[in-house]
Amino acid sequence: MLGRKGNPGVSGRNNRLFIEAVLWHISGKCCWSELPSEFGGWNSVYMRFRRWNQSGCWRQMVDDLRDDQELSGLVKRIAAYAEQQTESAVRRTNRRVERKVYSASVKPAGKENTAPGGSEADAHWLSLVNAA
Repeated sequence: MLGRKGNPGVSGRNNRLFIEAVLWHISGKCCWSELPSEFGGWNSVYMRFRRWNQSGCWRQMVDDLRDDQELSGLVKRIAAYAEQQTESAVRRTNRRVERKVYSASVKPAGKENTAPGGSEADAHWLSLVNAA
């Protein structure tokens, strides 16, 4: 997977630079936007990380590098971080869907639910009772 021309880490020969940038990030030294410029644009590194994660490159690399313990350990750290990011994205998506479903199921208290001489609070409670 190649990056954009003109950025450091663009070609296959610079995959090492990209992997070093990811290791720098997951070691806790910085967030994506604070990556040193020697690694290239932070957004390019992040997007490339995402693409590799979505395509399963990290897991494939772990499987391919089983024989080299040292390199395998580094790639396993990246793969574990990538899995955490994927799980986090799935949780965010699920929460977003749940909020939409909840919002669609809750009807705002309208004039039709208002008791004669009642307030908005009464209308809200009436809408909850009527929904049950």
